[in-house]
Amino acid sequence: MTTTTTTKDQIAGLVQLTRWKEYVPFVVPLTFVGALLASRPETAGIDWRIIAVTLANILAVAYAFMINDIEDAPDDARDPDRAARNPITMGRIGVKFGYAACRLVAVVTLVLYALGGSWVLLIGVATLLLSHLYSWRPVRLKAWPVTDILSHSLMLSGLLLLAGYFLYDVNPGMVWFVAAGATLISVYGQLYNQLRDYDMDKAAGLKNTAIMLGEINTRRAMYLAVGLAAVCLIVAIVRGVFPFWLAAVLIGSVVLVSLVYRPKTDMRGTATVDVSGAMQGQAVMVLNLTIMAWFVVAIIQQVTLV
Repeated sequence: MTTTTTTKDQIAGLVQLTRWKEYVPFVVPLTFVGALLASRPETAGIDWRIIAVTLANILAVAYAFMINDIEDAPDDARDPDRAARNPITMGRIGVKFGYAACRLVAVVTLVLYALGGSWVLLIGVATLLLSHLYSWRPVRLKAWPVTDILSHSLMLSGLLLLAGYFLYDVNPGMVWFVAAGATLISVYGQLYNQLRDYDMDKAAGLKNTAIMLGEINTRRAMYLAVGLAAVCLIVAIVRGVFPFWLAAVLIGSVVLVSLVYRPKTDMRGTATVDVSGAMQGQAVMVLNLTIMAWFVVAIIQQVTLV
């Protein structure tokens, strides 16, 4: 296998290493949800820092995906499909180059988090730390049951939402239920991913949660996580965490997306493990439409009050 030497190809390989298409569609709305739940139009409201923290969250997740593919390159070589998605395995970029890029991303990420204040910076540090330890072989949280699910769901969901929230408020109150709901949905996502990669992970010697539970119980745990997430979000809705009118936007978004978008693959673009896999893309589209509508209304209200 030859190593790519041209700058253009290395940059293309680095972009591939970030796998940005797999997470930007959910990182942005999660960050915005946190900020919208915390901000008040009659006070300071949304400001430019939401851009900095959103970029920080995107880069933090990019770091998680980058370090994961670097550390998993030997394992990905076992499977042609996974190898084709990993530029390290395919020799498009070298390991040293990948690690250097990770360090740069980490520094920029922390600077952006710092613009959000001390609490946001602490959340950002925790997110980056989990992102590193999740895949780093001397620790590799992803290789152990329970810790794999907890670390993954926090760094790719709960902490992202809280970073947006703590940008404008430090007393979450009932918003903890929203953060818990988002985290549980991510638990479903990680269990789904482990179920999809079950055979490969078992061959690689991993002892993650899905392998510990077995395929049938993993499916049950997936749907239990979704059910618990629904309970958390219902509690938050009943307690008035979200604006009442947002329900109409949500319903309208569900109808629109179900009519115009019917994917046959999951979020990763691979064959679905079960019926929920085909609904992942639809759910993310509904989330984006609903949150963007909420964001636009919040900005209009803020400008009107000024």
